[in-house]
Amino acid sequence: MNLPVPVAVGVWVVLGVVLLLLVLVGRRRLVARTRHTVPVPPPVPAALGPVRLEPLAATYVSSTLSGDWLARVGAHTLGDRATATVTVHDTGVLVERSGAPSVFVPRTSLRGVGLAPGMAGKYVGTDGLVVITWEDPAADDVPAVTLDTGLRTRHATDRSRLVDAVRHLMTSAPAPKDAP
Repeated sequence: MNLPVPVAVGVWVVLGVVLLLLVLVGRRRLVARTRHTVPVPPPVPAALGPVRLEPLAATYVSSTLSGDWLARVGAHTLGDRATATVTVHDTGVLVERSGAPSVFVPRTSLRGVGLAPGMAGKYVGTDGLVVITWEDPAADDVPAVTLDTGLRTRHATDRSRLVDAVRHLMTSAPAPKDAP
């Protein structure tokens, strides 16, 4: 059955609007669901200390609940992909995102770093993402939670440099408060 062109175009436009609304409703639900389980990330301190690794161009892929690379966090814009600059300072790791608030991971919150083939929002294969595991401290009656933050460096050689700098920062950090 052939429909007249204006009717066919109208059907496609309505279908597109319905799909867009479904995406927006899903996004709102994700934000609402994770707002009560993920506290507001710590603010960027005024004094970051000396730079351990100069700024690297990267893509901030997303943050997920630790250990579940598909459990994207929608709250506090932590699930939004953005171009970014990553810098390792004495006080922690600073991810300055374009069009979104910066994410600062204090060195005392770092729990691990490594390479992974992908996470929610990006799959590149062969260990193409740097994944930083960190504890988002409790805030506003929301308990602390451990997150994985994925970064895709612009240059492949920067991945190992970033991993090494974060590992070095972790080994020089004091033991976490809950450690015996």
